Amino acid sequence: MVKRQGYGLKKGMGSYIFDTSNILLMLLLVFATFYPLYYVLVVSLSDGHAVMRGEVAFWPKGFTLSTYQLIFDDQSIWRSYANTVLYTVVGTAINVVCTAMCAYPLSKKEFYGRGFFTLMIVLTMFFSGGLIPSYLLVQKLHMLNTMWALVIPGAISVWNMVIMRTFFQSIPNELYESAYIDGSNELISFLKITVPLSKPIMATMSLFYAVGHWNSFFSAMIYLDEKSKFPLQIILRNMVVMGEMSNQTQELGGIYAGVTATNIKYAVIIIAVLPIVMVYPFIQKYFVKGMMIGSLKG
Repeated sequence: MVKRQGYGLKKGMGSYIFDTSNILLMLLLVFATFYPLYYVLVVSLSDGHAVMRGEVAFWPKGFTLSTYQLIFDDQSIWRSYANTVLYTVVGTAINVVCTAMCAYPLSKKEFYGRGFFTLMIVLTMFFSGGLIPSYLLVQKLHMLNTMWALVIPGAISVWNMVIMRTFFQSIPNELYESAYIDGSNELISFLKITVPLSKPIMATMSLFYAVGHWNSFFSAMIYLDEKSKFPLQIILRNMVVMGEMSNQTQELGGIYAGVTATNIKYAVIIIAVLPIVMVYPFIQKYFVKGMMIGSLKG
């Protein structure tokens, strides 16, 4: 057997320099991405006075869990957390169902008027009525100060719908033809064929929508009036932007003596980010597969 030329030869100095540069660049990117979140965690576990003196960088200074204990004792945090979970679960379910039901007919070549409806839907990505007409519409539908004002107006993301439609188009048409011969209709074909074969794109869209609902605060700020219905992001915004808890924390004593407004802000950020960080690893494989197939195949 003839050995291929060059196979097994030692790497030259240029290859080592290239590999080393890539490794250093990747480490730098990882550090730049990871450190801000790590710093937030460190500050939330440190003594507030040490944070104010600028003594906290890589390790907690005056390690304490008093900040988290103070937050967990605050009923408004728990209430807003429960509201966020409710809005995220209900909103994501509505988003995925509506997006799939819109993408399925548009993926069928035999659907009459497919091009026209696709054009009309895509136009909404570039043109909208604006904030005031949207508010008036929500008001006329009697959805102000309700959960539905947060989940119904954005029930479908056009971009996500296009990706899901492209994924549906990759499913072999022979499967549907076989089902039609056996007496199936479009609804049964959608539920029995399309949905089971679309777990990757469903998981991807669920993640997109869930992150969007979890991080959303503007819609709640516009459409909600009662503080008892505020999501967690509104509470966090009030802390960070308006400093709503700064006065209370200055008067704390006892086990909360070292807790400042900065500690509370950063601790709430960790609590808000933690669920998404914990969920992502479980659907990462679906996320990568769904995005690749949904965006490349046509």
